[in-house]
Amino acid sequence: MNLVAITNELTASPRIQGSDFLKDLCVSTIAMYPNGIPVSPWMGYLAEEQGVFVGTCAFKSAPVSDEVEIAYFTFPEHEGRGVATWMAATLIEIATNHGVARIKAQTLPEKNASTRILEKLGFEFSGPVIHPEDGEVWEWHRFGAA
Repeated sequence: MNLVAITNELTASPRIQGSDFLKDLCVSTIAMYPNGIPVSPWMGYLAEEQGVFVGTCAFKSAPVSDEVEIAYFTFPEHEGRGVATWMAATLIEIATNHGVARIKAQTLPEKNASTRILEKLGFEFSGPVIHPEDGEVWEWHRFGAA
């Protein structure tokens, strides 16, 4: 598996243009970037396996106060194969390699596949928080670089 950066060039490519789902996903991801310009590595990615996009993941922004938030989503037809775990672990590796001290993630406020992934990857439950769009979510933290 590998990560493909979501950029304006990717969004305009034939690989994306053939799928309304992928095109919309890429457009909404790029809209998260300040001024619509991704800054590597603090950007969104598509996870690709053998030429097929199987999920998406992102840093929600560049690090703030030496902390960065990650998010990941496996496309439903590829669930249960470790894609989300691989994406989250890869984002953790990127953040750690860039000296980020703390990594956070948010999940639905219930035990589920995502909470199991975070626990497996060394995250600790921090508690419920109110997300401005999603309401109550659970927040998780993990220390990155020492």
